[in-house]
Amino acid sequence: MRRGYRFIIGWLMMGGAIGLLWGCPAAERVQQEKGPVTLVFKHGQIEGNPAAFQALLRKFEATHPGILVRDEILPSSSDQQHQFYVIGLEGRSSDFDLMSLDVIWTQEFARAGWVRDLSHLLPPEEREAFFPGPVDAALFEERAYAIPWFLDAGLLYYRKDLLEKYRLDPPQTWEALAAAARTVLQQENDPQLRGYVWQGKQYEGLICNVLEVIWSAGGEVLDEKGEVILAGAESAQALTFLRDLIGENGVSPPMVTTADEETTRRLFGEGRAVFMRNWPYAWNLFQREGSAVRGKVGVSPLPHFPGHASAATLGGWQLAVNRFSRHPKEAEALIRFLTSPEVQRTMAIEIGYKPTRTALYHDPDLIAAQPFIAGLRAVFSLARSRPASPYYPMLSQIMQPEFSAALVGIKTPERALRDAALQMDHLLGRDAG
Repeated sequence: MRRGYRFIIGWLMMGGAIGLLWGCPAAERVQQEKGPVTLVFKHGQIEGNPAAFQALLRKFEATHPGILVRDEILPSSSDQQHQFYVIGLEGRSSDFDLMSLDVIWTQEFARAGWVRDLSHLLPPEEREAFFPGPVDAALFEERAYAIPWFLDAGLLYYRKDLLEKYRLDPPQTWEALAAAARTVLQQENDPQLRGYVWQGKQYEGLICNVLEVIWSAGGEVLDEKGEVILAGAESAQALTFLRDLIGENGVSPPMVTTADEETTRRLFGEGRAVFMRNWPYAWNLFQREGSAVRGKVGVSPLPHFPGHASAATLGGWQLAVNRFSRHPKEAEALIRFLTSPEVQRTMAIEIGYKPTRTALYHDPDLIAAQPFIAGLRAVFSLARSRPASPYYPMLSQIMQPEFSAALVGIKTPERALRDAALQMDHLLGRDAG
């Protein structure tokens, strides 16, 4: 397996420009014998209301004398964030103490020995306070190496004003979505309006979108024994459907093959799309003063194929401590603060990040501020994890270009899935050779 791991490290090292993100050299961060400890917290861009997050950090400093927090923002792309962490941690960097991890990275980082064991912060008797998916993602060999921070799952956003105008129900199946989109587009006759926008750019978001459709057709990536079964008929049906949305159906514009979350969020938020797949954070932004779609947006589970169930990809972020940090105890204190019920409630209301603690979905203040959040509990409880494996990032790097090739017409969906499955078998050591 080290063969595959050296391969991905070598691939990541090509991104030399990422070194510009490291900031101050470690020597400049050595604390004086007397004086406050400065924690460096690396995380992605805070969507929604960054000022509210800064206020929370200042509150932590006020309640923890002797600890200062310097948060440093990484690129918005999760792939670039992963690249940054791998390069630094492989080099045993102590330039940062606390980091936010995508739910798919924890097992990889734990296996590599890059993050500290935090089982004492998440003992078995306290895990029931969180949704099971994020907890499972934080574990490696039954030990906790991260604490669930905020939660994501794919949702369908729709223009409820347009559906009501044409007496259409929120779609439960993928074909119903395509039919409803075509109806609205024909009736509105607006060249600026799009039917269904989603994240089809070649990056991790593409995996989330495609897997949701594959799962909703009854397909899988791996079976219970870890064997690759991606090239099944169900997966081909799903990938063909997505390709046809762009092609013959004209429901999705070709630009979705280069679109990420923010591209589609802005398009939908400008009133230029009937349907959109995105994460929960977008809701708060659509309800702001001056939003073109304020009061016009509905949210529902993603559609499915007949005879199967809706499926949403589990997303979200976790907090972990750099194994090489000089201040692990102080970093743990910040994790306790940021994952507390009070702070998760504030982040949900002020920023739009959804709590990982289940009790907050019955919280009166939170429901009053965001009435739709009560319905998210069922979605989050059933959200599906991407394949749980320390080698998942490499599996993703195999699937991304193959899915993309099918969507843009370079390969047939069947050929793309077969090629991906063969490469995944080789990576996992299960090929015939």
